[in-house]
Amino acid sequence: MILADANVWIDFFRSRDPELRKLLENREVAMHPCVAAELALGSLCDRSSTLAQLDAMPQARVADLREIRQMIEVRPLHAKGIGLTDAHLAASCLITPGTRLWTRDARLRSVAQSLGIDAGLP
Repeated sequence: MILADANVWIDFFRSRDPELRKLLENREVAMHPCVAAELALGSLCDRSSTLAQLDAMPQARVADLREIRQMIEVRPLHAKGIGLTDAHLAASCLITPGTRLWTRDARLRSVAQSLGIDAGLP
């Protein structure tokens, strides 16, 4: 399964990236509720339908905040330039082996790779 961060989705909504479209058609992409919430804060075309489609996607396993805080301390993730949603995405990948992360954010990619998460998607 693949988790895409909000920036990947924003780019998709702007240009309909054919690679993400194919992955979506094959149901290879999971949605994280933090990403869905970030996207809901933006300006979406056909808002109701788009949000319903995001909610209907396979859902990522989600770590609770206690687990996120523990991960931040145990795997020193503080002062790395990532935010809470980024930490949530990394945790979801860790608790769901084989989940890959699609991000265009260099800091998140670096942190993910340091945690052993495959973040080598385009």
